[in-house]
Amino acid sequence: MKNYHDILFPYAYNILGSSEDAKDIIQDILIKYLSINKDHIENEIGYLAKSVINQSINVKKKKKTISADSIWLPEPISTENADVNINKEEILSYSILVLLEKLSAKERAVFILKESFDYSHKEIAETIGFTIENSRKLLSRAKSKLNTTRNSSNTNYQQDTSQLRYYVEAMKSGDITSLEKLLSKDILLAADGGEHVKVVRAITNGIRDVSKLSLYVFKAFLTGLEIRISTVNHQPAILYYQNGALYNCQVFEMEKTKIRSIYSIVDPKKLKSLFP
Repeated sequence: MKNYHDILFPYAYNILGSSEDAKDIIQDILIKYLSINKDHIENEIGYLAKSVINQSINVKKKKKTISADSIWLPEPISTENADVNINKEEILSYSILVLLEKLSAKERAVFILKESFDYSHKEIAETIGFTIENSRKLLSRAKSKLNTTRNSSNTNYQQDTSQLRYYVEAMKSGDITSLEKLLSKDILLAADGGEHVKVVRAITNGIRDVSKLSLYVFKAFLTGLEIRISTVNHQPAILYYQNGALYNCQVFEMEKTKIRSIYSIVDPKKLKSLFP
């Protein structure tokens, strides 16, 4: 069943934004599958994918709604290691996963199946259990809510990590002028500490405010930690390690040579499976 897990993982993860929840759902579906009569099942992987997709939708519906002054960031996963068994090409970029939080669970599922897995509306309708017209309406609604010019269907736009070395140098030297030159005018910094880690500020916008906050956080919490530059969800990332354990993952969205968004994950639950 190991290969099935690897095939099914992108479906669950892209809908949920959580690696741990995705693994739990897949394990539950595979255990149940072992105990049923399979005589009526012609397409084994299709049956399992349908089960995983619908269970993922149900779980996503139950997740707590995030208030306007806070943010829930997806659980990051590595797309750097070549020996990872899952199909990394089907894992959505981190920025797209953040955008998809604007959607309902069904809108998210329809968007992902259509744009990432190239399902037809007929296949989507058969998978989720509604009409073709409903599938079309949900996709249209999803695109309207996203309202973005970014290429949301691109799941593997590997971005250059070299620019982050200048970012690290500016942070270490406390050079706010050099730091500001690296940021785009509409820079966004979002931080998620989960239930147990309090962040200084969940959402910060603008070059000056982001620069000042970033330098403060680095000086107060990250100075002296081991720093590694990596790739997470197809995007450049900085990993901060404290005593060998991952303490903070910062995922960057680049726009040419400028940093457009920084997503800072300090929730221990979301970091435990990323780069042990």
